[in-house]
Amino acid sequence: MERKKDGRSDGDSFFQMPLHYPRFTRKDYQNMPEWQLDTLLRQYGLSTHGDLAYKRDFAMGAFLWPLNN
Repeated sequence: MERKKDGRSDGDSFFQMPLHYPRFTRKDYQNMPEWQLDTLLRQYGLSTHGDLAYKRDFAMGAFLWPLNN
């Protein structure tokens, strides 16, 4: 395989952690369209498989802090 200037070959995948943690509320996730959830999950290297309800639950579990009661 031929190497690119950045040292990767054509078959390598590449992931770079975004600089900022998402700042969406529970209500934001509940109203977020599927394309936006897919984009957000992809940015963090997470799976975009499943239906819309699954993606919303997954995103809320991954990015929302638990409530302190």
